[in-house]
Amino acid sequence: MAREIRSACSDLIKRTVIIETPIGDLETHWLHNVLHFKSETFERLKKQYPDAKNDEEFINALRLHNLLDSLPIVVNSDDNVVARIVFHEDMMPYLSDLKSHFTQYFLSDCKGFSGAYSFRIYQLMMQFKSTGYCNIPLKELRKILSLESLYSNAADLKRRVIDAACTEINEKSPYTVKYELIKKGNKFHSLELKFKKKNAEKEQLRCPDTIDMFEEQKNNFLKLSDAQVDSFGNQLSELSELSYLAREGESYKDLALRLKTMLRDPDQQPQLLPYLKKLGFKP
Repeated sequence: MAREIRSACSDLIKRTVIIETPIGDLETHWLHNVLHFKSETFERLKKQYPDAKNDEEFINALRLHNLLDSLPIVVNSDDNVVARIVFHEDMMPYLSDLKSHFTQYFLSDCKGFSGAYSFRIYQLMMQFKSTGYCNIPLKELRKILSLESLYSNAADLKRRVIDAACTEINEKSPYTVKYELIKKGNKFHSLELKFKKKNAEKEQLRCPDTIDMFEEQKNNFLKLSDAQVDSFGNQLSELSELSYLAREGESYKDLALRLKTMLRDPDQQPQLLPYLKKLGFKP
């Protein structure tokens, strides 16, 4: 067990994650460092340094044990090992509020998926499960699916990726999904997903995040005043949950302008409704 724990920690500290920001993609490590030590060492040192003011001394002592434990002369036969990981500071804003920064869904919902694109599109759907509607530009979709250099033809993207993924989602997940490729001019511009939970009417299931005031108006376009569009567009641009909408090199101001356009668009407005509630919008 000790060897597996050490190996897993060594692999994890090498991994990086890409965080989308309004000015570009930030590649950073998940972890700042990993400390390996036996549990009896941890307990003994914690008793020696019980107060928070001694934390720095405590960590330094653990680092010393980590160094000694890595030497060939140290016996590593004891499986009673604890690994302490310290996340990189770039990751902390995203870990401090997991509910708002990460998409939540049951792994059992998609355990039968065999296609990688099915997983990613299902994750995208779950970001908007409270509305059952998502409209995403194809450029952003290609980026999410790592398809920047593949299936440049929309027909190929539809047949090889979207059709296959939606078919599998319909067959193997608790949701049914329909999609449409939306044109802007003569070219396909975005993917529209509409989905709902299977047997939702019979089971009377509803997402805990569903907004009652929008249930009554789910088929109606909310007419916002210019002042409301301006105010909420600016506030929406600062929400981390919508950072994926930011384009490369785009400023918060430019993102806010696009969000204001979405608020005025009957087709795109629904995906922003849950975030309006979060900001305190009342019709």
